[in-house]
Amino acid sequence: MKYGNLILEKKEYVFLKRLLNVSGYYKDENTKDSLKKLSAEMTTARICDHDEMPTDVIRFNSIVTVKSGTWETEFQLVIPTERDIAANKISILAPMGSAVMGYAEEDSVIWNFPNGAKELQITSVKQAEKPIDIDVLL
Repeated sequence: MKYGNLILEKKEYVFLKRLLNVSGYYKDENTKDSLKKLSAEMTTARICDHDEMPTDVIRFNSIVTVKSGTWETEFQLVIPTERDIAANKISILAPMGSAVMGYAEEDSVIWNFPNGAKELQITSVKQAEKPIDIDVLL
């Protein structure tokens, strides 16, 4: 990992903790496992104020490009109510979303997906022009 641990913005961290507290009711085992892994990684995360966040770290509304072997995809990481697969908006509660949250460009992460463990290379992170208004959600 580029920064040693996950890096999370303070308000996004609080919101994410709340989401994880109520997400234990998922029936899909893969989703449950992904969220448990993210929760465990959050215990050692570095929590930063908004103005201290590195621009290459994945957070809510970041536009992310990941690669695994010859496969590559770009998506926007969003809160659950904003998810839209057709528009490449992936929820933080989806395995792909929970896999990359808090990681940085050039990091790689091994995560269990429905079709098995995959190593993802994070090749690009762009911050959205309009960041999430987390105060509305808290």
